[in-house]
Amino acid sequence: MSRRTVQLQIDGAEASVPEGATVLDACKERGLPVPTLCYLGTLHPVNVCRLCVVEVDGSRALVPACSRKAEPGMVVHTQSERVRHSRKMVLEFLGSSVDLSTARDLAPLLSEYGCRPDRYGAAASSVTAVAGRGFSARISTEMDVPLPGSACVYCGNCIAVCPTGALMDRIEYDKRREGSWDEARQKQVTTICGYCGVGCSLSLHVQDNQILKVSSPFEHDVTLGNLCIKGRFGWRYVQERPPTEEPG
Repeated sequence: MSRRTVQLQIDGAEASVPEGATVLDACKERGLPVPTLCYLGTLHPVNVCRLCVVEVDGSRALVPACSRKAEPGMVVHTQSERVRHSRKMVLEFLGSSVDLSTARDLAPLLSEYGCRPDRYGAAASSVTAVAGRGFSARISTEMDVPLPGSACVYCGNCIAVCPTGALMDRIEYDKRREGSWDEARQKQVTTICGYCGVGCSLSLHVQDNQILKVSSPFEHDVTLGNLCIKGRFGWRYVQERPPTEEPG
């Protein structure tokens, strides 16, 4: 049985999406670029970045397109002055506290919205530093307990999905600091993880014949971009094998 459809208007154009679809789904269907940061298709929307906000007629507040369901007769504005100003502020606040030089997907947005993160320096940080929000926000565990006492299993999936570069593999971090990380010289080699029978797909990031990190494609049917601690970090033995003895 075919699903019911919802008719709505986005930026003056009519749109039709299946019942239960989000405003972001409708925008994608219309080919309208709505920026996202915390959204990932394989995860449930968490509504924390506020970059995908849009304006909906009749709503006092801007709404997150990633989680707001499309409703019949809804009128959506994705590029209103209010929306663009909100996105600009989000990007500037983020850029003032996090080095975004490695976040390649954000560079075009910073330019498009005319962002100047340097407007917010140390002197302004106390204005929004309230109860772990704003400039006091930090990466932490549940209940703010030390990492060994948390539910973290060290899989590194948070590193894989981090859109800003705030979380990074240690090898990549060290090489970027010393200036030897060069993506132009890197290639990706696809293989299968041999630790168990699941058959996770691995992408080996190789530079100068050395593995620098391991990831997994988000579009893969088995992993959806996720790996366990062994699959993501248990590869160094490949480069630490003892030299082969030459026959006497």
